[in-house]
Amino acid sequence: MTLFTGSGVALVTPFKENGDIDYDGFANLLDFHLEHKTDALIIAGTSGEASTMTDEEQRDLVKFAVDRVAGRKPVIAGAGSNDTRHGINLSKMCEEVGADALLQVTPYYNKTTQKGLLAHFTAIADAVDIPIILYNVPGRTGMSISPEVCAELAENPKFVGIKDATGDLSYTGKVSSMCGEKFDIYSGNDDVILPLMSLGGKGVISVWANAFPDEVHDMCEAFSNGDIKKATDIQVGFKNLIDLFFVETNPIPIKAAMEIMGLCSSKVRLPLVEAEKATFDKLRTELKRLGVI
Repeated sequence: MTLFTGSGVALVTPFKENGDIDYDGFANLLDFHLEHKTDALIIAGTSGEASTMTDEEQRDLVKFAVDRVAGRKPVIAGAGSNDTRHGINLSKMCEEVGADALLQVTPYYNKTTQKGLLAHFTAIADAVDIPIILYNVPGRTGMSISPEVCAELAENPKFVGIKDATGDLSYTGKVSSMCGEKFDIYSGNDDVILPLMSLGGKGVISVWANAFPDEVHDMCEAFSNGDIKKATDIQVGFKNLIDLFFVETNPIPIKAAMEIMGLCSSKVRLPLVEAEKATFDKLRTELKRLGVI
């Protein structure tokens, strides 16, 4: 089962000055992506700052997105935890409010063994009836899902793919080789979308797409259609901006860029803090160079 091909946006969550979720701003972002070419919406992931939300906030945010999107594009809910029981409860909540699928990150901080990963993900899958995309981001969690565990999980039809944010193309190649067509791979790094797609990837779960949904979709589509030059021109043309999106911890810079572009506030929740003036200045310069502002 392929949930989507192309550009899935790892959607940011707008906040008010007092730190509450800005649902009017969130509605505007959802409408923006519905009007443009985003292929799937990933809610309450890393870019959505789910780690600073209560379970109720996370559930309500997912429900709001499901209701607003109304089936027009897949809504994939971040529901990961380093506590399996918590992950099960959160996953059930997201399923109950209508999420089409779940994004499940590896347990962080306490980590586990590969055997533990297998048991953790299987327990969550057994508790729900919707598909799961694994999320491998060792730079944040301190551990990685082995290709062998990916291959074993891929035998379970509930596990339909992985967001690969390792940045290690040899890892990507091994997962692709071991799992084959039954397990979709999405880039978790905006700077290597095309290299990952060349190894069998179906697209990206993207930070960049928050501000440039058409360009990320068009790049993935061009590559899939064999127009390598068009795809490469887009990927390379945005390289400087993509790098700027990660000069501070994500989603700090992308929210700063979105504020400059008039898409949403740059407000983040502690312990994250808003972008440095130097970051705003560099983003503004690059957005002007690209003709966006």
